[in-house]
Amino acid sequence: AVLAYVPNEASGSLSVIDTETDQVIDEIMVGGKPRGTVIDPQGNTAYLANQQMGSLQIINLKTRQIESSIPIGESPEGSSISADGGWVAVAVEETNQVVLVNTATLQKKSITVSGKNPEHSRFSPDGHLLFVSAEEGSEVDIVNLQTGRQTGQIKIGNRPRGLDVSPDGQYLFVATELSQELYKINIATLQVAGRQKLGLRSNGVLAHPDGNRIFVSNGGDHTVSMIDAASLKTLATISVGQRPWNMALTPDGNKLYVACGRSGVVSVIDVNKASRLKDIQVGKLPWGVAIQSVNNKPLQITN
Repeated sequence: AVLAYVPNEASGSLSVIDTETDQVIDEIMVGGKPRGTVIDPQGNTAYLANQQMGSLQIINLKTRQIESSIPIGESPEGSSISADGGWVAVAVEETNQVVLVNTATLQKKSITVSGKNPEHSRFSPDGHLLFVSAEEGSEVDIVNLQTGRQTGQIKIGNRPRGLDVSPDGQYLFVATELSQELYKINIATLQVAGRQKLGLRSNGVLAHPDGNRIFVSNGGDHTVSMIDAASLKTLATISVGQRPWNMALTPDGNKLYVACGRSGVVSVIDVNKASRLKDIQVGKLPWGVAIQSVNNKPLQITN
């Protein structure tokens, strides 16, 4: 089965969901306040940013046990993993840094960014750049991974939160919570190519693997917007649980799983019908979703 893992901030746990039956099959206790979670391309290991513990926890998904814990800084939040699985990036809010962890050696290096209170990051497909959003600002920071330094910023709307890269690597999509817009950024030129108004307190962003659609969670509206990636027009608005945040897709792209913090559920969406299938009760304050692939296929990972 393809499994989904849901970090629950107030329960100190990872809920394990079988995406075929949409049932919770296990609960992994990790303690603290788990947030951003990503899975390696082989589907063997989860990397979990634990805000309360200030660490990156490494979890063996076969045994469902914590193998190690790496100190990462005060209040880590969003995580991302490079396409080759070689690096995990963790946004650390209180130190205004992104910490990179080598998944082979578990060595780490810290990069200071200009944005205050960084929340999410995304690797460019070629692994040369890292894009970082910061809550207390109106820019996306650009980090050159070859030099290990920030090299620029892209000016966008107020309070950028979720972000994702299109499957072809040409565009970066960023949601701004206070200005409530989706920004489309040309990665080659690092210029804004378009923007679209969204729902109230727009937050999480996820690109569909077909490259045609972008999903954005609207925390204040309790909805998810499905956006045409080319035109940025809204294709559908789907009702979900309260305070939807971060999301993940099944590897076939047919089902979208949305963590809804205040409802304590994961809302499941039929992507092709643009309709809500059901709500799955998980732990308290679910933060996001990470989905494990099958047969070593590429993963859809949490914001």
